[in-house]
Amino acid sequence: MDVSPGEFVVFTGPSGCGKTTICRCLNGLIPNFYSGDFFGELVVDDLNVKEHTTAEMAAHVGLVFQNPENQLFSLSIERDVAFGPENMGLSREETRKRVDWALEVTGITALKDKPPYELSGGQQQRAAIAAVLAMQPKVIVLDEPTSFLDPRSALEILEVISNLNRQLGITIILVEHRLDIVSKHANRVIVMDDGRIVLDGDPRDVYGEQARLIGIGLPRVTTLFNLLRKEGLEFSQTPITVDEAARELRKMLSP
Repeated sequence: MDVSPGEFVVFTGPSGCGKTTICRCLNGLIPNFYSGDFFGELVVDDLNVKEHTTAEMAAHVGLVFQNPENQLFSLSIERDVAFGPENMGLSREETRKRVDWALEVTGITALKDKPPYELSGGQQQRAAIAAVLAMQPKVIVLDEPTSFLDPRSALEILEVISNLNRQLGITIILVEHRLDIVSKHANRVIVMDDGRIVLDGDPRDVYGEQARLIGIGLPRVTTLFNLLRKEGLEFSQTPITVDEAARELRKMLSP
């Protein structure tokens, strides 16, 4: 597998297929922290993870955990966001600049003095992303960042992540089951099964019958159009959002 700079890649697949393991490999937690057998080569931003410590990899790859409470530990959000730059040995002025920037980009400047336990789940997830962003990595890896969020908060977090990708060119690798809300942001979907990549490509190409058989929850509009295609109807593309589905239906019904 190769991921190019600036891509927005979604990893999905059945539970236990290896998605979180991939995340832990990308920032060096595997093989530097978790024990086990490691075969093959993994190079991220020209760094071989077997030859560099997790601390060294952290300057290049930021990992946002599934539960933001596991990532926030200071008495204020500002202190949490400053933790990474301070441990990189940056000057006070540079740390201040990065913290202010990360808080602004994620939209939580007004919350900087709040302790994490007073924030909502969506606000905590923004804070965790800001803490990673302050280290200015080239790659951000997110392991199911919406799993603890309500639908509205999930949409807001995904919009923040998408903006980081579009506006700053940060490479995004996102593990997610909720394909209904994430597919419109991704330019590539990778489906895993039993520790292996089984499908890889544009979401519209990947979400076919084979993806359904693997056991992933396809976007509902995609499932509908797959069923319509079985009935003999043809479309220019397989939609992954409601807006795309509406456009395809208008084309089909127009005289």
